[in-house]
Amino acid sequence: MNVAAKFILGEYNRTLDERFRISIPTEMSDVLTQEGSECILAKERPGCLSLWNASQWQEKMKEGIEIIEKKIQAGRLEGKIDEVQMLGRLLSTRHKEVQMAGRGRLVLPDGFRNFLGVDPGGEVVIVGAVLCVELWNPEQWKIYLNGQIPEFRKIFGELSQ
Repeated sequence: MNVAAKFILGEYNRTLDERFRISIPTEMSDVLTQEGSECILAKERPGCLSLWNASQWQEKMKEGIEIIEKKIQAGRLEGKIDEVQMLGRLLSTRHKEVQMAGRGRLVLPDGFRNFLGVDPGGEVVIVGAVLCVELWNPEQWKIYLNGQIPEFRKIFGELSQ
């Protein structure tokens, strides 16, 4: 697994402005834009978007697509047309290339605004997720965090062995 040289960590509260712009903290945006201002915005789960370094995302996506293409060519996905089509739909709508403007400013595209579920003037929680930056609807973040925090010690122990 190719992990970013610098972990992206932290939790910040920001406000989504009337033009659906949000300011990503510099220490996070700098890691994502080391190779240019292009990033990939992806729908993760209702109320959560993730922001990735474009080349890192594209490399992972390319590897995954190549594996699936080889399985299709080898006939190993026979009888799984529904799953393949669902994957195609999600690949078509799940992510979008976005530009990070000066001072880490990001405009959320239409379909992603609704998925996040935050109105202009509303608060967004920005979370470092080691390899990417996540943008959370505050209520969804609380639900997710409350469900995951009891597992922290176990996960940390397993990953650090």
